Amino acid sequence: MTLFLTTLTIVFALVLLALYFRASRLSFAAQRPEDYAQTEPAFDMRRHLTGALTSEGVIYGPDGRVAGRFVARMEGKWTGDTGTLTEDFRYASGSTQMRKWHLTMGIDGSFTATADDVIGAAQGEISGATLRMTYRLRLEPDAGGHVLDVIDWLYLMEDGAIMNRSEMRKFGVRVAELVATMRPEVAD
Repeated sequence: MTLFLTTLTIVFALVLLALYFRASRLSFAAQRPEDYAQTEPAFDMRRHLTGALTSEGVIYGPDGRVAGRFVARMEGKWTGDTGTLTEDFRYASGSTQMRKWHLTMGIDGSFTATADDVIGAAQGEISGATLRMTYRLRLEPDAGGHVLDVIDWLYLMEDGAIMNRSEMRKFGVRVAELVATMRPEVAD
């Protein structure tokens, strides 16, 4: 019986170690800004998040199926190292949502951002062609009012488009993922 319990304990410890390794090295959350330090073109929020932008995206639920689709009109404005990014979302369901980010550039590619539905300040870092931001987001009451831990990654493409992938977690469990594009609006 003692040999069985010892073996079971070792197997359990190895499974936990494998899960930890996967989560820390082989997952979306395992990415680090330094992984992209040598990528180009260089992401500059004051340049690439300025003026009118259009974003189109999908939100995946915990089962991996599309839970929502949206088009957002965005407007970025900067004065020196501070700026705002206003987002006006229109969902396929007919609902709407507005968010206004207040952005402050720091040193060495770091920045902070606040918004009404963000708890505290989001922490961000720019590295090469990427931008990573982490924050706690409070959902609207009609969406349950839950607080989610969010990791946002923006990847600047060679043509100026931005690919956005975000992961939302509750108690460490992934509950949603967002994939979107952002492009400067073209005047007709």
